[in-house]
Amino acid sequence: MALIGRLFVILFGFLAASLVAGMIVVGAVLFPEFSDLGDGLVDQSALNIVMGFGFIFVSGFALLPAMLVVAITEAFYVRGALTYAVGGGLVGLACYLGLVPFDPETFHFQGIVRRHLEIMTGAGIIAGLVYWMIAGRNAGGWRKPPTPLKPPPPLPSHSPSPPAS
Repeated sequence: MALIGRLFVILFGFLAASLVAGMIVVGAVLFPEFSDLGDGLVDQSALNIVMGFGFIFVSGFALLPAMLVVAITEAFYVRGALTYAVGGGLVGLACYLGLVPFDPETFHFQGIVRRHLEIMTGAGIIAGLVYWMIAGRNAGGWRKPPTPLKPPPPLPSHSPSPPAS
């Protein structure tokens, strides 16, 4: 039963981390547009739609690499925040490199944009820390057996005996 509860915590942590990473990616990519205040205010409904697409994009591409990191940390009881930050950075890096064309003859990625690579890696680091705050601090804790209950203290000597059943 503890495993089922843990799976819900992992799912919630992943969704929250994906939402934060999507917000960071969309905010960083759209930052040049935000810095030009001469055009007027940004349409809030359009921003919400873009944030939603950012969440879907990040959660879709990051699902398999993130679940690999989660499986390793759950299996080995890894609970350190730095581990999740590094794992999130690697997941962000893997998501970005998965979108960049790769030439197998020269073992070289073609068309890497450094700013985009930094954005994805930074978003992965922050997402890893968000996941750690929600679910990673208790990684592997579902395997511990429940602590046995202590027996009640003895009755005082002058108390009546319990009724026989």
